[in-house]
Amino acid sequence: MAEFTMELNDEQREVRDWLHGFAADVIRPAAAEWDEREETPWPVIQEAAKVGIYSLDFYAQQYFDPTGLGIPMAMEELFWGDAGIALSIVGTGLAAVGVLANGTEEQIGTWIPQMYGDQNDVKVAAFCSSEPDAGSDVASMRTRAVYDEATGEWVINGTKTWATNGGIANVHVVVAVVDPELGSKGHASFIVPAGTPGLAQGQKFKKHGIRASHTAEVILDNVRVPGSCLLGGKEKLDERLARAREKARAGAGERVKNAAMATFEASRPAVGAMAVGTARAAYEVALDYATTREQFGRPIIDNQGVAFQLADMRTQIDAARLLVWRASWMAVNGKPFTAAEGSMSKLFASETAKKVTAQAIQILGGNGYTREYPVERMHRDSAIYTIFEGTSEIQRLVIARTLSGAPIR
Repeated sequence: MAEFTMELNDEQREVRDWLHGFAADVIRPAAAEWDEREETPWPVIQEAAKVGIYSLDFYAQQYFDPTGLGIPMAMEELFWGDAGIALSIVGTGLAAVGVLANGTEEQIGTWIPQMYGDQNDVKVAAFCSSEPDAGSDVASMRTRAVYDEATGEWVINGTKTWATNGGIANVHVVVAVVDPELGSKGHASFIVPAGTPGLAQGQKFKKHGIRASHTAEVILDNVRVPGSCLLGGKEKLDERLARAREKARAGAGERVKNAAMATFEASRPAVGAMAVGTARAAYEVALDYATTREQFGRPIIDNQGVAFQLADMRTQIDAARLLVWRASWMAVNGKPFTAAEGSMSKLFASETAKKVTAQAIQILGGNGYTREYPVERMHRDSAIYTIFEGTSEIQRLVIARTLSGAPIR
């Protein structure tokens, strides 16, 4: 087990500086254009692929960093560049993790390369879980997958929403209900390749922020996929469903649900790191502006009202980063989240990003309200952190129930 540390080692600093350079030289110059276009920044993703950032190997290396700091460090630097473009670069990773977590070795070897493509022909993947009536309440999911014994195929029907890369992905990972009586334990994940009959993009959302990241509905109308597209295989699924039924009969359902919640707890610090990156970017713009902008013959940072805001902004950013790093270290070293530390980090970091970006606009005054300066875009982008991967209200609920010992449903 790695000791908890707040100091990056030489290798981590080298990776951080490399990512920061890419964010500064490639992502930032393109940020305003792709935000206005509201389109996937394929040229930037291709550049990321060329240097090795857009690849499973890169994220695997960061994930297996024994200190736990690889992923949050990478997320902070990329999202410091621009949240919308960064999400386009890392969005495929969610689908890849879904395959790595549930798929067989053959499925991993077959589908993950197709998610990324190569540097000359980049592809993206989509993870499709949320539905119009099932966001935080995953037990209310309605998309159904039914096994056709005659053909050995699964037939999937339903509508997914808020899918990053939905409809444009080369590979969709779709979560569907296979046993409605088991609630969230009756779900399974399926691979749906692009071009499968019945698979279609629904509404593409025109969003308040992260506009360079494609977000859309995914329609599944009698989509048929072979049995080999069930992640993990049918034998493993049947065994898992049988265990879930037995535990439900024995009254162990809540214990099973809490174990599933631990998976979400481990992933939330990565979102917190994204929020830290955006907050840090806005703070740096505000600090630079405050030290160069003069009013009444002196820099505005000499005014206590501005100086104290900047002091609070920096304090909150550093505190958010520490919470993210602590939770990330705990996750990689198997430490139990006895106080929902994963949710704590995501809650505090996301709320910090919203507050800090708003303060940055205030410090820049009228300039901050225009698109001539990036803090306006950063403020719009920051709103997503309090919504996706569980809203701030859900984080508070998880934390409170963990502290009280109440069931987390």
